[in-house]
Amino acid sequence: MDNKELITLALKARENSYSPYSGCRVGAALLAESGRVYTGCNIENAAFGPTVCAERVAVFKAVSEGEKRFVKIAVAGGRNDLPDDYFYPCGVCRQVLSEFCADGFEIITAVSPEKYFTETLDDMLPHRFGPEKVK
Repeated sequence: MDNKELITLALKARENSYSPYSGCRVGAALLAESGRVYTGCNIENAAFGPTVCAERVAVFKAVSEGEKRFVKIAVAGGRNDLPDDYFYPCGVCRQVLSEFCADGFEIITAVSPEKYFTETLDDMLPHRFGPEKVK
C-alpha cells in the first residue's frame, strides 16, 4: 500500500474522532506486515487521563486481532474540518509503537495525501526502550 492510500484511510478514521474538549481530531491508519490496515481515532474523556490517541487505538485494535508486526502508520490531525497542521505521535504512542515495530518502521504525518512527511520511529524515538531490554 502506498503512502497516499494510507493517508486517505487516516483522514477517513479522523472523521470518527471524539474530541469535544481539545477540538483536535486525529486519525491513524496502521499497515501490518500481513497487508491488513487497522485504523483508529482519538477518543477523549472529561477526566483527560482515560483519553486515548488515534495511534494507540489502531495498535490496540491490531494486537487484539492477533497482529504484532507493522510496517508503517499514517497520522492526520487538526482542529478544523480538514487537517491544518502536522500531528506527530506523542511520547506514549511512540513507546507503544516501539513495542511492536522493527527498525525502519515509517511514521507518516500528513495534512493531505499530497502534503506529508515520512520519518522512521528510530528518528523520532532514538535510544528507545523496547522489549529486547527486558528479556
